[in-house]
Amino acid sequence: MVTEIGEKIGALRKSKGLTLKTMSDHCGLSISFLSQIENGSSSLAITSLKKIADTLNVPITYFFDSHENYNYYIPLENQKKWSIEGSPFEYVRLAGNFPETTLEPLLMTLPPHSTLGQVFNHPGEEFVYVLEGLLVVDLENKQYQVKSGESLHYPSTLSHSWSNPSSQPVRVLSVSSPPLFK
Repeated sequence: MVTEIGEKIGALRKSKGLTLKTMSDHCGLSISFLSQIENGSSSLAITSLKKIADTLNVPITYFFDSHENYNYYIPLENQKKWSIEGSPFEYVRLAGNFPETTLEPLLMTLPPHSTLGQVFNHPGEEFVYVLEGLLVVDLENKQYQVKSGESLHYPSTLSHSWSNPSSQPVRVLSVSSPPLFK
């Protein structure tokens, strides 16, 4: 999947007439890192992919097999699982797709003993409701152990990371604004 994403980034960059230097200047990632991504020799974090998508003026989902739903009603059979290279998490998009959407609800599954891998932040806010298991959220170096039936709501501009320290999967309803994967 790293190779496929890299190929899509390279093809789109070239089709827009952008050099690696120009893209680097716009998204704040080094030329060598962008080259490694395009060659499929390096994976990238969600936040880096979001910067690239914004620079290329496409939604982040452009780089994945898209399962867009243009309806307001999302039946179970239209809820497709997907994942991001380098992340152990599994996602299911629970929202329709319309231009003025400002929320992004996702069903996320974190496998046992998994972590997001890095601390990050982004514009907006996040709401997390744990459906099953125990989610540990590190928020500005303070840990919250969010159990089944509990929630956490915070500005996503704060540095944060998620992990599942248990031997059972964790299922989470996550709602972020603005959407990260649109």
